[in-house]
Amino acid sequence: MFTGIIEELGRISGIERHDTDARLTVRAPLNVSDARIGDSISVDGVCLTVAELVDDGFTADVMGETLRASALGDRAEGDAVNLERAMRLGDRLGGHIVQGHIDTTSQVLEVERFDAWRRIRFAIDPAHARLLVDKGSVAVSGVSLTVSAVSAVNPSNGVDAVGSGGSAGADGSPWFEVSLIPETLAATTLGDLDAGDRVNVETDILARHVARLASFAG
Repeated sequence: MFTGIIEELGRISGIERHDTDARLTVRAPLNVSDARIGDSISVDGVCLTVAELVDDGFTADVMGETLRASALGDRAEGDAVNLERAMRLGDRLGGHIVQGHIDTTSQVLEVERFDAWRRIRFAIDPAHARLLVDKGSVAVSGVSLTVSAVSAVNPSNGVDAVGSGGSAGADGSPWFEVSLIPETLAATTLGDLDAGDRVNVETDILARHVARLASFAG
């Protein structure tokens, strides 16, 4: 389990790509300061297992399904990544409960820049849009964020999210927005996002459980 509070900006120092998997090496001095082989580290929101400790970093094996289902497959050597060690029982939960199990990926639709903060709008598929609510929690590339707006319910695509902040996209597709404070912009990779970039999204585990239970009601 993680909290979505990023501890360190790491950097990918090596990628070995194979037919069905890849091995990732990440420079992460803080995260490996007390790490052991077998520990879990969130890399851009994906829970990876430390397979080997190297100078100021670690290597992890990434399965083909993870590469397919997340934006890690887009990463290249030299890219920055958000890192967080697994939470300890008894620590303050500054963000929200994050599993490190990516639900889907989202594309940045728009970045609105202000003097000290930014508002970013992301596309989201209808199946996961129903799990996002205004003022609810979402993890974007491993960062715990508060949803500041969601698209309105659109019966044509089956979106039934509670709360809305505006109409659906021009093609009826749903979206959600987050507002980023200066600390988040400086301490994570989200400050470098531009329209068209792809990010990892993990919806709130509580919303997923409620949706699953509600599916049996009919």
